[in-house]
Amino acid sequence: MTHYVDSEVARLGTVLLHRPGPELARLTPRNNDSLLFDAIPWVGRAQEEHDGFAAALRSRGVEVLYLADLLVETLAVPDARAELTDQVLRSRRLGHTLRRRVADHLTYLDPAGLADVLTAGLAHEELRIGADRPGGLVWTLMDRHDFVIDPLPNLLFTRDSSVWIGDRVGVTSLAMPARRRETTLTDAIYRYHPRFVGTEFVYHPRLEHLEGGDVLLLAPGVLAVGVGERTTPAGAERLARQVFAAGLAHTILVVPIAQERATMHLDTICTMVDVDAVLMYANVADQLSAYTVIAGADGDDLRVDGPAPFLRAAADAMDLDQLRVIDTGLDPVTAEREQWDDGNNTLALAPRLCVGYERNVETNAQLERAGIEVIAIAGSELGSGRGGPRCMSCPLVREKGGPA
Repeated sequence: MTHYVDSEVARLGTVLLHRPGPELARLTPRNNDSLLFDAIPWVGRAQEEHDGFAAALRSRGVEVLYLADLLVETLAVPDARAELTDQVLRSRRLGHTLRRRVADHLTYLDPAGLADVLTAGLAHEELRIGADRPGGLVWTLMDRHDFVIDPLPNLLFTRDSSVWIGDRVGVTSLAMPARRRETTLTDAIYRYHPRFVGTEFVYHPRLEHLEGGDVLLLAPGVLAVGVGERTTPAGAERLARQVFAAGLAHTILVVPIAQERATMHLDTICTMVDVDAVLMYANVADQLSAYTVIAGADGDDLRVDGPAPFLRAAADAMDLDQLRVIDTGLDPVTAEREQWDDGNNTLALAPRLCVGYERNVETNAQLERAGIEVIAIAGSELGSGRGGPRCMSCPLVREKGGPA
């Protein structure tokens, strides 16, 4: 199977999603902050909203793959099962006795049961402990509401743990402790699942922090990488080196963004909706700058120019006279509200066709006036983890946009 992505807007063929499941039901007022959710979602409604999102994609001819299904199939491969089990058991929180009990518990699970534990976690009270199988000091001192294996509610946002650049995948290095185990699952799927046999990698989780929400494929051969709360300058530099070495791009724009929750990734303030049009948060559009990075003459050092205004640098790199800019909202207050509600975080299915949350009424109206068709989906519960349609989707196949 050939997977290939070289732009944000070429017609979407295949996408990876994760339907929210029991891991969302693990969120409580005690742990939602540490697990990076701003509210406690209504799980049933979140699933309905996600099903509507997937149905909208299928209605436009997009193949939808689910991470959970791929994980179950991956865990049927003995080496994958052993590797993912070992990674969980390495946790320094467990201690010797509890580690043995967890190992015993996981041994008897079939691939579907093990996938559930790896995504939804294992609660203290769910572990089989008895007089003949004591849990040891660590288990005894745990609160009954604690997790032996933490849940991964942010798996919903499949964009962050992997990004396809050309015919190679980058499995990213997530910055927040609550999310780092996500990439072990994604990495195993790409290495062991039969669909991805032979896939080459352009990034690995062991490298510097880099998240997929910060990587925009502006055009064939041109990437923008946001650096801020999640992706570090070192991660952007490493990606540039890897991409240039593989011949996947000729220009990388490195874009500093505020290290704030509302602007955690570049795609929270800017997404593409046409080959020459971006949807941008108006409050930062004129302030956003970019450093242009190209490969050095000797093939080792990078050449860095700038900073320059982002919109100018992007147009130059994309060989355009200028980028069309569509503003979020109509006024500063509406713009701020709709940016917080992921108004900028659209997923392009083709040029001038995108998916956005229905609640961002003014932003969607702005898009329609600019000739962009918007497929509006419900997202009142999905948005509680701060992410829109782009965050919730990892494109695996888009039509080729041309040579880099």
